[in-house]
Amino acid sequence: QQQKDVFIRKSELLSSERINESQLQALLKKGILEKHDKTLSRLKVYEPEKEISEIVLSPEQETAMQSIKNQFHKNNTVLFHGVTGSGKTEIYMKLIQEVLEEGKQVLYLLPEIALTTQIIHRLRTYFGNKVGVYHSRFSEFERVEIWQHVSDKTSDSYRVIIGARSALFLPFNNLGLIIVDEEHDMSYKQFEPSPHYQARDSAIVLAKLHEAKTLLGSATPAIETYNNTARGKYGLVSLYQRYGGVELPNIKIVDLRKENRKKQNYTLYSKPLLESITQALAKKEQIILFQNRRGFSVHLECGLCNYIPTCKHCDVTLTYHKKNNELRCHYCGYKEAVPQKCDLCQNPHMEMRGIGTEKVEEELQLFFPQAKIARLDYDSTRSKSAYQQIISNFENRKIDILVGTQMVTKGLDFDNVSTVGILNADNMLYYPDFRSFERAFQMLSQVSGRAGRKNKQGQVLIQTFNPHHPIFQLVICNDYQTLFHKSMIERKQFTYPPFCRLIKITLKHKKQETLDKLAKMLAVEFKKVFLGSVLGPEYPPIMKIKNLYQKDIILKINLSKSLVSSKNIIKKIISLPVFKSIQIHLDVDPY
Repeated sequence: QQQKDVFIRKSELLSSERINESQLQALLKKGILEKHDKTLSRLKVYEPEKEISEIVLSPEQETAMQSIKNQFHKNNTVLFHGVTGSGKTEIYMKLIQEVLEEGKQVLYLLPEIALTTQIIHRLRTYFGNKVGVYHSRFSEFERVEIWQHVSDKTSDSYRVIIGARSALFLPFNNLGLIIVDEEHDMSYKQFEPSPHYQARDSAIVLAKLHEAKTLLGSATPAIETYNNTARGKYGLVSLYQRYGGVELPNIKIVDLRKENRKKQNYTLYSKPLLESITQALAKKEQIILFQNRRGFSVHLECGLCNYIPTCKHCDVTLTYHKKNNELRCHYCGYKEAVPQKCDLCQNPHMEMRGIGTEKVEEELQLFFPQAKIARLDYDSTRSKSAYQQIISNFENRKIDILVGTQMVTKGLDFDNVSTVGILNADNMLYYPDFRSFERAFQMLSQVSGRAGRKNKQGQVLIQTFNPHHPIFQLVICNDYQTLFHKSMIERKQFTYPPFCRLIKITLKHKKQETLDKLAKMLAVEFKKVFLGSVLGPEYPPIMKIKNLYQKDIILKINLSKSLVSSKNIIKKIISLPVFKSIQIHLDVDPY
């Protein structure tokens, strides 16, 4: 009777302690064992569990999908403007199926690795092993395998790639469609390290190279993208109804000034918020709380002299992290032990100021001791599988309250979330940037959209010290059109994109005096050429990072002027010998 060959890894054999290397070589020499080289994949194999035909679109979704296909006949790029919970993902999957039937590949871009966890599961349910994932958390060897699976034209190659912005650079062999979900998101912009690029815009260029189509999806599109639809450069398809007729969440503004006057002290936990959480927990529903600051407290401060520990390498205060009992810089990674007393006056009482996600998580446990509370931020998701574990636990209702930073705002879909609380909306409003109102509207709308997505209307509580700010009324009414028109009027008045192109020149030097001198000289050179279009030089909000002082100069390039010729002029000026001693970084469209 013929014996079936049994394969065992060499590493497993040697780890059994019954055999050593010399004994193994002797067995091989005598022919008792044979050595074979086999290629083993580090990537798991998935089989489809459902047919794509099982996805039933609503009449509104069917209309939207048909409109997208019609628009693709006229435009290579289409914006799909659908409200949160309208079922954009189901439409994406139907379009993916059609592209796969043509024998082409699909690239599905997402702004955050956290988002890929949910989408991967949904796509693999229908497309199985045709779906590949690519992002920075993979090891070098895993990336090589994914690279080969994308470039191969064999039957086991990846036909659908899900990934963050770096997935753009994979070797696609027959790309038919690129989907850029949450196209407005700032995470698509690569800032550090170089090269600086905007993945959304790069995706459109990549699609052009492959003669493919690009679908940009968002509930709150970027002003520039929506303007391109108004100009006829992109097609536009809108979907204003949530799937299943579920209403958009009921949004309530909570005035923290009144709440704090009642309680006689500062608190981020208003009475309406605590009552809503209590009611949701009693109904076995889930809650998401948004606090856009990680760590335990923003900083430590001496109660006598007001001294605040700062980073030795950056111009920022150190954030207190209770889990590791340390002060940490979020810019360079510098850490130090928590001081027992003030470095200046030796006062032993150092007080905590501000509230981060870590502190919110701890304090909520005091209010709701029976609730299972978890945190979703950069610190809690450092390991490769941490995102997946937290999101999976929340999906499976093993977590009652999820506290998070902006990670919780981005397209996540949870059936059982009825209540969303934004602990302090003011952090988003008062930022020195021409897009601060647009960003605030997008973030508030996106986090609000996590509530009541399936069966019934959810509720959102936005806490603020400025309840009459106009942005809140736009969020309550989900009035993107008014935001767009107001933003366009302001930007035209003050000449900001989309009415010009911006180029930011950042200068860095160890000595502040040298930086000031050379930045001034460089600005003078620019002002000779770009008349009335030079802003700065000026220090950014954080003037020193990693022992380097920095200053910014912003050039506004008129749309009638050639961007290429403008860049050539800039290169000529910064290459002058006098500027050799300073670091100069260029960023086109720095937003």
